[in-house]
Amino acid sequence: MLVLHRAGQRWEDRAFRDLPQFLRPGDCLVLNDSKVFPSRLYGHRAGFSGLVEVLLISPMSADAKTWTALVHPGRKIRTRERIVFGEGVEAEVLGRAHFGERTLHFRYEGDFYELLQRIGHVPLPPYIKRGDTAEDRERYQTVFARETGSVAAPTAGLHFTPEILEACRNAGAEIAYVTLHVGLGTFQPVRGETLHAERFFVNFKNEAIIRKAQRVVCVGTTSVRAVESLYRGRTGETDLFVRPGFEFQRVNAMLTNFHLPESSLLMLVSAFAGREFVLAAYEHAVEAGYRFYSYGDCMLIL
Repeated sequence: MLVLHRAGQRWEDRAFRDLPQFLRPGDCLVLNDSKVFPSRLYGHRAGFSGLVEVLLISPMSADAKTWTALVHPGRKIRTRERIVFGEGVEAEVLGRAHFGERTLHFRYEGDFYELLQRIGHVPLPPYIKRGDTAEDRERYQTVFARETGSVAAPTAGLHFTPEILEACRNAGAEIAYVTLHVGLGTFQPVRGETLHAERFFVNFKNEAIIRKAQRVVCVGTTSVRAVESLYRGRTGETDLFVRPGFEFQRVNAMLTNFHLPESSLLMLVSAFAGREFVLAAYEHAVEAGYRFYSYGDCMLIL
């Protein structure tokens, strides 16, 4: 864990197990409790044998039958075509949108999320060059995940164990949970001036804990976006784009992984700690052998 001290413009190399040492009474540690579901499906076009890959993004209907999804190869598949999966599941393409998105209407019997547990695959990041395994269903999930809806893990939370969480409480920090379901707004490259909207929710109990805290320490960029969206009066969905020049209203510190260049995640971190300071810290991280991306190391910004 690389610890950045904004006030002194310095950093120090520590281990993640040291996190509780940086917490104190009056702190609120904010965790995103969204749970990854097996949202990658493989099927074929009705009447054809070629493989079709579908990545479910977010449900568009309460019955979970209509979804926004990415489809590959998207150009070959026309509106009104059917994609056939296993377990009697099939989907009709209702419409097209930008950047490869499609609107799919599913037909199935039973509970859709239970079916996905059998026919779906863990949506590992594209830079992990292998298929998913049964082990990934546990490893690509935080220990506090409970609200199903993400297509990628809120990766800063992957570092935590129940023991570390207990040590954070023993240091005097209260823990609050927000739910932001990770979708295109988090992991797609930046295109234009806006991000895709992502679903989020903060209940009254957790909102009260966040509001009364002396210092809010967010775990992950998704928690940052949820808290800052909450303080801007947004509910249900947020497309908040945090970049240099953004004025933070409630977040005082954050824990985050090391991110891809030119991503909205790196822009958010740069907005919080200053672009030049962050880039200098990244140079140090590369030289010191820190691991980057989803299963990599982390950075605590104070």
